[in-house]
Amino acid sequence: MTLDTPTLESTRAALRAKLHGIVPEFEVDLKAELAYRINCLKAERGAVILGHNYMEPALFHSVCDYTGDSLELSRVAATTEADPIVFCGVRFMAETAKILNPERTVLLPALRAGCSLAESITAEDVRGLRARYPDAPIVAYINTYADVKAEVDVCCTSSNAAKVVESLDSDLVIFLPDEYLAKNVARETGKTIVLPSTAPVSADARAEAAGNGVHYDIVGWTGRCEVHEKFTVEDVQAVREQFPDVVVLAHPECSPEVVDVSDFSGSTAAMTRYVREIEAPRYLLLTECSMGDNIAAEAPDKEMVRLCSVRCPHMNEITLEHVLASLRENREQIEVPEDIRVRARRSIDRMLEIG
Repeated sequence: MTLDTPTLESTRAALRAKLHGIVPEFEVDLKAELAYRINCLKAERGAVILGHNYMEPALFHSVCDYTGDSLELSRVAATTEADPIVFCGVRFMAETAKILNPERTVLLPALRAGCSLAESITAEDVRGLRARYPDAPIVAYINTYADVKAEVDVCCTSSNAAKVVESLDSDLVIFLPDEYLAKNVARETGKTIVLPSTAPVSADARAEAAGNGVHYDIVGWTGRCEVHEKFTVEDVQAVREQFPDVVVLAHPECSPEVVDVSDFSGSTAAMTRYVREIEAPRYLLLTECSMGDNIAAEAPDKEMVRLCSVRCPHMNEITLEHVLASLRENREQIEVPEDIRVRARRSIDRMLEIG
């Protein structure tokens, strides 16, 4: 949200009310001044600020014009006419905004803000998979860099991954780079999955394997989110022992075993909707820490089990200080080579068309 009256007093009052009991008051007061200055500069420049659900609460609830998961923010990036676009997220998200808005300035308020999933695969890896399985369409999770998106057929987010896979008219699909998301999608769509190291390569080899009772529909990859892979079945069991009536929500980047022992699995946007719409005594979110704080601020009547211990170090690079400097100095402009941008846009546009 953006505060309607960008005065320091109204900014401070709104943040105090929103973040009471979540962020210490002295911290709110310090960050309110930064938020006030950002909102003034944003209005002066005609900028738009997009904020992922994993942004820290004082930033998320003070300067962002649009908030959401990767799919929602991709849709906004595809339609906004603002310039510059400030993306409070990680680099692959800002690249997506630039791919969709080549004529506009896109700013990422951090020196790097990478992603363990995006780092786990390269464009060369994709070309290698294409050579091994020339007839298989390749789906790339949005958590990939632009050069990888340029090599695939379609992108997806955790919101629409199953829908994208089911839309493809193919007996075999390559899904990368998140191993756990691929396995969860395979189960949701009734498909079987193998990783490249154990997958027969040629069509003849696959036919022989099928004759021996070994069949697979999806070839995955071995990337994992460094946040979500930390959650374990034991974590869930320990929480349930303390709070037997807790409702556990897991992001689909968690392992299939963790998803199995949870009550609900979905994207960050889906988890937010679930908490808003379903009445339960208390909730536990198995995802990045700040999102739990942000939902708690949006739904103060809901009890969130405060047992989070995992913060994304890359999302944590985005601060109000960096947003202010980025807006003031056009710091950390995102650029994507045109040949890569054009090819990557096709895979993103196809994702947006599927919905």
